[in-house]
Amino acid sequence: MAKRVYSEAEAELGATGSVKYTVWMKSLVFHSNGCTVYDSNGDIVYRVDNYDKKGATQVNLMDLRGTLLCTIHKKLLGFGRWDVYRCSGSDSDYCTRQQQKSKKKPWFEVKTGYKMMITGRVASCQVTTIGSQKYCIHRICRKTPGFKIFNMKNGHIVAHAKQKQSCSGIVLGKDVLRLDVEGDIDHSLIIAFVTVFALICGII
Repeated sequence: MAKRVYSEAEAELGATGSVKYTVWMKSLVFHSNGCTVYDSNGDIVYRVDNYDKKGATQVNLMDLRGTLLCTIHKKLLGFGRWDVYRCSGSDSDYCTRQQQKSKKKPWFEVKTGYKMMITGRVASCQVTTIGSQKYCIHRICRKTPGFKIFNMKNGHIVAHAKQKQSCSGIVLGKDVLRLDVEGDIDHSLIIAFVTVFALICGII
């Protein structure tokens, strides 16, 4: 049985229609890196199992059943750039070959400033989707794991993560986040954003 890292009292939508998730920056696979995302009922909905060392050049985002949702590739010749391809199935190598063969455009691209990558002080990064929609992931404070995701067109916050607290007010570890996501956006897209940002920051 998978570990639950939040309280049942949080199992409801926020006042603004946002959906609450718990992001645990741990893999369910022993001695592996990754993260696990729980919904408000305590069920696992997304997971990342990075069997290699932290900061791998290719990572897969899956659902609970192991269905591949997207593959995340670090551009080796593009400093501070990540390409994310949407996919379905269980064979990531096959999906990668098909993407290369068809020259498929990535689902979205993530770019981080050169200076940020050199200093290691990742404060924000820009995301561009296939439809040219732009988002910004902004870290709230370097000492805490919280961040916000903005729609750059209108400045609207589409997701907000902060360090989780128990019902009694006890602050949990830095690897446990409460993630509020706007109700009318593709949540797998937001989780993919979170995964890339965690890779860039060296968390998973």
